[in-house]
Amino acid sequence: MIRIGLGRDLHRLVRGRPFLLGGLRIESELGELGHSDGDVLAHAVADALLGAAALGDIGALFPPGDARWKDADSLELLRKAWALVKGQGWDLVNLDCVVSCEEPRLLPHREAVRASLAAALGVLPAQVFVKGKTAEGLGPVGEGRAVEALAVCLLEREKIPELGEK
Repeated sequence: MIRIGLGRDLHRLVRGRPFLLGGLRIESELGELGHSDGDVLAHAVADALLGAAALGDIGALFPPGDARWKDADSLELLRKAWALVKGQGWDLVNLDCVVSCEEPRLLPHREAVRASLAAALGVLPAQVFVKGKTAEGLGPVGEGRAVEALAVCLLEREKIPELGEK
């Protein structure tokens, strides 16, 4: 059986916070505002994986109103989400992501971000891809006030527990 998952996250950019992407700190004047460390890409990937496995979403798993998750490491939250998905017998076929922001530029950091996500998920970097886009001056992303990430994944497993063989 195969399943597709889609994740999306959007965070305001503010001074005094680090810019984190897929677990990597990238030099920037502005960083993501969030209850956790604000890593927009890690959040989108977690939502894609959880959604594909029908296991909820990152907000339900790690509620923003819960003090335990204040300033939490989003890559660790991604690892925990992935452990739940793996625990249901799912394997990752591939993960494809788009990050939209005006600054910083993603291209110089792309391979490191791919490697970081792959390591967190225990997969090969060839199974993960990340693209950077701008919003051409449109909306909060285009005005440099926000960063957005989209992630889509393909999961597979041999059996569906409630239905038996594929």
